[in-house]
Amino acid sequence: MTVESVKPAQPAAPQLPVPPLAGGGVPVLGHGWKLVRDPLGFLVRLRDHGDVVRLKLGPKTVYALTSPALTGAMALSTDFKIDGPLWESLEGLLGKEGVATANGPRHRRQRRTIQPAFRLDVIPEYGPIMEEEARALAERMGSGEPVDCTSESFRVAVRIAARCLLRGEFMDERAERLSVALATVFRGMYRRMVIPAGPLYRLPLPANRKFDRALADLHLLVDEIVAERRASGQKPDDLLTALLEAKDENGEPIGEQEIHDQVVAILTPGSETVASTIMWLLQVLTEHPEHAARVAEEVKSVVGDRPVAFDDVRKLSYTNNVVVESMRLRPAVWILTRRAVTETELGGYRIPAGADIVYSPFAIQRDPRSYDGHLDFDPDRWLPERAKDVPKHAMSPFSVGNRKCPSDHFSMAQLSLITATVASRWRFEQVSGSNDATRVGITLRPYRLLLRALPR
Repeated sequence: MTVESVKPAQPAAPQLPVPPLAGGGVPVLGHGWKLVRDPLGFLVRLRDHGDVVRLKLGPKTVYALTSPALTGAMALSTDFKIDGPLWESLEGLLGKEGVATANGPRHRRQRRTIQPAFRLDVIPEYGPIMEEEARALAERMGSGEPVDCTSESFRVAVRIAARCLLRGEFMDERAERLSVALATVFRGMYRRMVIPAGPLYRLPLPANRKFDRALADLHLLVDEIVAERRASGQKPDDLLTALLEAKDENGEPIGEQEIHDQVVAILTPGSETVASTIMWLLQVLTEHPEHAARVAEEVKSVVGDRPVAFDDVRKLSYTNNVVVESMRLRPAVWILTRRAVTETELGGYRIPAGADIVYSPFAIQRDPRSYDGHLDFDPDRWLPERAKDVPKHAMSPFSVGNRKCPSDHFSMAQLSLITATVASRWRFEQVSGSNDATRVGITLRPYRLLLRALPR
């Protein structure tokens, strides 16, 4: 051994700090009680503690992100996967084998199966169905009776999804079942996420029994759809046929559970989020008649006296901006979680392997650091000359990266078409018994929006 071969010990790399702990936690429940009592306000106020904040949900430590730069970085990083409290709470509905919850090679294979149904050159084929359903919704609103926006929003969302993607002509009664069951299931799953008291939810309490019945009915509904298609012997060129004929990584037909979970992912989260967005759009048209009038004027300038058509949507720039601004202020998906697959770093803080990360699109999209007049309903903020000032990832209603919603263009087309169709025919006012306050579950929606349609 020579003197030259003896190297001094290298100093250890500095240990990254842990994020600050949010205040207000209580014994046993931690911050879970705040996420039950005032979840939106609590998540909005987390930005005052920094870009990365520690929370306690029961015994579990969870890391919250409050800046768009960090949520975007996480979404694009391979250090994180779909998992965590939100997805664990949804497991009873979505299962483990559908595109919504799968990770890695299975998720990539499933995306390849469903993506063709949402190609930009395919979506116009759904135009006649979207037109028909939007006009039928507008026609029902003219009955003179109060419009139950929860029921009608689910009806149109489920019928468009079923008719376009599953070629289903049988969804009226099932749409109502889906609406009622999803409201119960998503509310129960949210409580299971923020207060993870597993044994408590197995007790034969009325709320637990109601939750179990609603979940069972959702799965029964999906089984009915798959069984009816198989019994028919038909193979239309749609997403359900693609799933029934899909192969796994070994070239074998995919299993029954995966088929079931994939249909669940098509019908339930998609219908819930689109329906919730339609409810908020109807609330916006009611609360902001000046914007509704501008939508009607734009439609008139583009289509004249004929009904709005699918091909008109790309010309309705103000209408599209109304939809985007509504999704900014009232996102259906208001909370998301990920899990670190390895020890990593976010915002200069250490994130241990296996840690759960939570972030809120609701809070991110109302951040005054990103938006002037952050609480104002201002569709013109999405004009090109103003939209360029919005920070990257401060508005990502369909997510980014490999978890980007494959149906983003499909959803935007139907939302804009529905908004243009109803706003061009009707003005709205709330009636007695209506309550447009925000009801928090896995998604956000008005508690009970009841409207009367008045001719424009």
